[in-house]
Amino acid sequence: MSAPGGCHVGPRRQTGLPRIGLPALAAGFLKMGLLGFGGVLPIARQVIVEERKWLSEREFAEVYGLCQALPGPNVVNASTMIGDRFAGVPGSVTCILSLLAAPVLILVGLGELYERWAGLASVNAGIGGMAIAAAGLVTGNGLKMLRRLRLSWRSLAVVATTFAAIGLLHWPLIPVVLAMSIVSFLAQGEARR
Repeated sequence: MSAPGGCHVGPRRQTGLPRIGLPALAAGFLKMGLLGFGGVLPIARQVIVEERKWLSEREFAEVYGLCQALPGPNVVNASTMIGDRFAGVPGSVTCILSLLAAPVLILVGLGELYERWAGLASVNAGIGGMAIAAAGLVTGNGLKMLRRLRLSWRSLAVVATTFAAIGLLHWPLIPVVLAMSIVSFLAQGEARR
């Protein structure tokens, strides 16, 4: 089954897709879970697009865009779709478990440590610094994706308007995303005429 834009979301039915076995999917998603703890998107893009070349930049953007519209964590949704694309249901299960295994274990350990030392000023400063670094990673990754996608002026206008509405004007996320999704859909239809 193909989603709009040619993104394959069903079991492996297309010819021409690379053959990716469960061990390779497990290794890739375990790496994402370990390296991207707290902010997986930049690492996921790097592993999936740049290192392993499982998806093109456009395919990754399409999968991730669809995953943002679905309920639940974006990268978990993406791991489900990518695992299914290359190895069906076993691939989805493998990708999800590999992505979440290490972070869950690390989080339990960090939770125990935080409970003991939460009141220390240096711990609070460290957490604030990590939040700033995570925001920088997400921003840098978004800019890198924008540069490589070569979007039309209509698409860039939608991106800029959405950023301004949510990031600068602090309008509510869900209504803005819904409205801008409709605007983007209409703009793409107008551009194809």
